[in-house]
Amino acid sequence: MRKITFIIFLFVVTNTIVAQTTRKYSNEFLNIGVDAAALGMSKSVTATSSDVNSIYWNPAGLSKIKVSQGALMHTSHFAGIANYDYAAVALAPKEEDGLVLAFSVIRFGVDDILNTTQLIDNNGNIDFNRVSLFSAADYAFTFGVAKEIKSVKGLSIGLNAKIIRRTIGEFASSWGFGIDAAAQYSIQKWQFGLMVRDITTTVNTWTIDSEGFEAIKNAIPGQNDELPTTTELTIPKVHLGIARSFDFKNKDFQLLTEVDFHTRFAQTNDIISNESFSIDPSLGFQLDYQKLVFLRLGVGNFQNINEFDDTTSLSFQPNIGLGFSYHGIQVDYALSNIASTGNALYSNTFSIKVDFDFMKPRKQK
Repeated sequence: MRKITFIIFLFVVTNTIVAQTTRKYSNEFLNIGVDAAALGMSKSVTATSSDVNSIYWNPAGLSKIKVSQGALMHTSHFAGIANYDYAAVALAPKEEDGLVLAFSVIRFGVDDILNTTQLIDNNGNIDFNRVSLFSAADYAFTFGVAKEIKSVKGLSIGLNAKIIRRTIGEFASSWGFGIDAAAQYSIQKWQFGLMVRDITTTVNTWTIDSEGFEAIKNAIPGQNDELPTTTELTIPKVHLGIARSFDFKNKDFQLLTEVDFHTRFAQTNDIISNESFSIDPSLGFQLDYQKLVFLRLGVGNFQNINEFDDTTSLSFQPNIGLGFSYHGIQVDYALSNIASTGNALYSNTFSIKVDFDFMKPRKQK
């Protein structure tokens, strides 16, 4: 109890100290999500995630891994302008009640951006040979650990340590470090999950290239006269999930439902919002046939949209997904932003998960 009280105290104090210096949106690439199976359920997996992808959604779920696993995912955003890539591996414990270790890497980047800061010289001459290309890319390297708590049946805890690297060509770059803490609890057909991202506040320290900044400054006279802030703080976010499974008379089918509440400590356009916090709920369904074929539906990202005529409308994002699992290999697909009232383009997401034990040669009897 003393440890839990200290963690809560640290969380509250840290949040209070940085409240006046943080941004509402920071390191947002880490909120996009991984695994087509989870995205098909509109990210409603905080309570039920239980495989290698738990390192992202809830590291406590890693404790349920019995065989080592690996996962890959690729998706494109904004009609292929931005690419999001993810890879992860989790090592099963050597002992029944041992630790599960995992590692993942995420890259979200826009490549081949035209650098036209040198296109026009001081005399007004245009030279296209001075146009170059650069990339803006964000990286996250995450190390996760999880363990079942034998003294409390159904309880698991997990912890992530993540290193963040962000680059904008040769103009600027940053390093950051953060910690996530999580827990899962199950009783009969009910499952509960709690995930606190950036529990101690994630700090990104930027290095600005002076020559590159001067080029940008001179490209647009009277603009960009001051160096941007070199320290960026990401305040904690809390994800709470409640799930229940349902069995049918035909035992070949099973339905999993989950509702999640994603909380930021800032006022945003989320459907539930005030000056202190904002909550974005999401709902997901998964129907499976003998754990071989999966159909998923979800809805989330509920936002209050301010129209030009000063009225407010509600925007939301429905998703759908399919999955196939056979002999330790699972392939998933998700289509996001279906029939959304927003202006974002559809995203097609594919992911694959592999149980490494199924790749080992079988011993002959």
